[in-house]
Amino acid sequence: MNQPPEAASGKIVSLGPRSDARGERVGELLVAARGIAQRHLQALTGTLFDNVDDALFDLAEKAESNAAQTQFFDGMREVRKKRSLTERLFLDEVARGVAELASGKLRSRSATEQTRSGGELSLVEDSELEESLAVGSMGSKAEMRLSRVLFALHQRLAVICGGVKLDDTSNPLAPAAIAQAFRIAQRELAVETRVRLIIYKLFDRYVMSGLDPLYDELNITLARAGVLPQLRYTSGSRARGASGGGDGSQASSDADPGDTALQTELVQTLGNLLAARRGHASGGAHHGAMAGSHAPLPGPAELLGALSLLQGEISKAHNYADADEANLLSEVQQIKDQLLAQVAQLSGQAKGRVSGADEDTIDLVGMLFEFILKDRNLPAEMQVLLARMQIPYLKVAILDRRLFAQRNHPARRLLDALADAAKGWSQESDRDSQLLGCVRGIVERLLQEFDDDLGVFQRLHDDLAAFLDSHRKRADIAEQRAAEAARGREKLQDARRRAAREILARIEGRALPPLVQNVLVRPWANYMVLTLLRHGEDSPEFRATLRFVDDFVWSAEPRRDEVERERLRNLLPGLEKMLRQGLATVAFQEADVARLMGELNLLYRQQLGEAAPLIPDGIAAASEPSTPAVRPLSMPESIEAIALPEVAAAAEDADDHASPEAALVRELKPGCWIEFIDAQGARERAKLSWISPISGRYLFVNRRGLKVADKTVAQLSAELQAGTAQILEEVPLFDRALDAIVERLRQGHTQTESAVKAP
Repeated sequence: MNQPPEAASGKIVSLGPRSDARGERVGELLVAARGIAQRHLQALTGTLFDNVDDALFDLAEKAESNAAQTQFFDGMREVRKKRSLTERLFLDEVARGVAELASGKLRSRSATEQTRSGGELSLVEDSELEESLAVGSMGSKAEMRLSRVLFALHQRLAVICGGVKLDDTSNPLAPAAIAQAFRIAQRELAVETRVRLIIYKLFDRYVMSGLDPLYDELNITLARAGVLPQLRYTSGSRARGASGGGDGSQASSDADPGDTALQTELVQTLGNLLAARRGHASGGAHHGAMAGSHAPLPGPAELLGALSLLQGEISKAHNYADADEANLLSEVQQIKDQLLAQVAQLSGQAKGRVSGADEDTIDLVGMLFEFILKDRNLPAEMQVLLARMQIPYLKVAILDRRLFAQRNHPARRLLDALADAAKGWSQESDRDSQLLGCVRGIVERLLQEFDDDLGVFQRLHDDLAAFLDSHRKRADIAEQRAAEAARGREKLQDARRRAAREILARIEGRALPPLVQNVLVRPWANYMVLTLLRHGEDSPEFRATLRFVDDFVWSAEPRRDEVERERLRNLLPGLEKMLRQGLATVAFQEADVARLMGELNLLYRQQLGEAAPLIPDGIAAASEPSTPAVRPLSMPESIEAIALPEVAAAAEDADDHASPEAALVRELKPGCWIEFIDAQGARERAKLSWISPISGRYLFVNRRGLKVADKTVAQLSAELQAGTAQILEEVPLFDRALDAIVERLRQGHTQTESAVKAP
């Protein structure tokens, strides 16, 4: 099999011959994936080694001793000498992993490490342990940050490889595998452990932190090749948490072991980042145990007591009704200082002090509620209400450290359910303020009732679910009606377009009398539409309407000889019968039918040179009817006006097909929410209820099930691009908040490190 040019940078690893067409296709896709990975990784490692050289030189200049300086200079020379070899071995190892996947061999992280270390089970040296920790840490961080795109990539590669289960440990293109491949390649470098760890740190910064475009391109390439094109970047566990449709229904009690491990890693990462922040913030001295005082630190009971006092004061003093975002954010950020002041007052100390772990918990809950106040998924009115729950949630976090590690924690599920219900709220859809009042009532009850009984969260969750369930039934009926109405309009429009196309195809380029043309483009077109809707396009009834058009058009053209005139005489009775049937179906009045027949009588008299038999006995044919039965219309006002919008819409959609916004719109699924912003700045939230299989239009309804808008792909893409429409996140609030907090802490940590290193 020919290899792609992207693979030329590394050793070519055959993916194995395939005997069938499907196998060839699989091989091509894996070769393409390998080429994309090698291209991205080659660029990233090039940047890495450029910076390794500079970093080692800077460290050598600032070395604390001659021995350390020698280590750095020796390392710099070794890296320069073996840079090409290391890069090639790294890319070869990644390619080897893809080849093994193609052959049906799945790697595990531990198995790969043992294989590359010769399978020895001797005691691990300190240097080896340090390397393992460094490699494992950078892999875990990247997996956490990229969990959504990795989930999609695992699923797509699994489909390519026949359904084999892939995850972060067995996917050869996952961050852990990439980090391990670099570890294997770096063994060629004869450098001291200190230098090696510096290289790992730089690898994390310049390679692992730059993997996002790699996974995006892999997913896009495989999706365009037809591998799960509709799959969204949402992990299974998160999708389950987000699919409640706003009902706050209870999540499954069956915990996914992989998800549990992911949450545990997340909590550990948060703890490490928060601890590092504490250390940087005060140079090792903070509010906690390292403040220099030997007085005992408050335990959970003392902290809960102080929080209960604050909870009562804030519940009475603040209604948040008129608070703006800036004031609310300031009040959220002041809770920590208020708590420490309360602790100091209760303990009789000059300054409130808490343990490092408690300080981290306080900071973490504070950042959670800062995120809530900045979360565009939540309407401003709902942000105000949810922000009031900061102290109860701080009490929960102190009582039960599992709040941040367990998705099915009752307090966490309540907050996610409230946020999910709030996502679809707008003043227009909640004119009687029932949902707003329900959320307000839950918040007030939590402030008044919660002391240390975590069961209150489950009870409030159940109350919210019952409220939403009772209102959903009415909303579902209204939504179904809106969808049925839209479906009916779509079918009608499609039938009109089909009838218009059929008639245009038969009359285009013909010089027909205005009378015949207007019969076809008005009443007969309507009859064709009704026939299509009632019987379908493959029915004998619809085929009969098309035969009438052919015969009627032929009958209106000049007759050149007696043979054609005789054929016309034989045709007219059938035309009359069919025309009368059609006119009666579209509710033509008898008087109008009589006038039309009189006009047609004149036409056929001219054609035949005799009295036309089309007019039945008892109805006198006027020689010159004073009022035409069918008002003449120009073509653009009738049939073409119906058919052309379809062509224009198709052209507009084709022009917009390649835009990122259009691709995003096509990935939308019924149930997702979008916020629309009109020219006056008014905001309306709507759920995608139905996508037309005929025209591809998107129907949106509000939380009451009432229609808000229907859009084409091009229209919605343009609004997304202009910022007048925004897709709301489907991932639960708590998950999104934790992701944002980790990223915020990581960026702060990186900036602090840079500032410390700066001269």
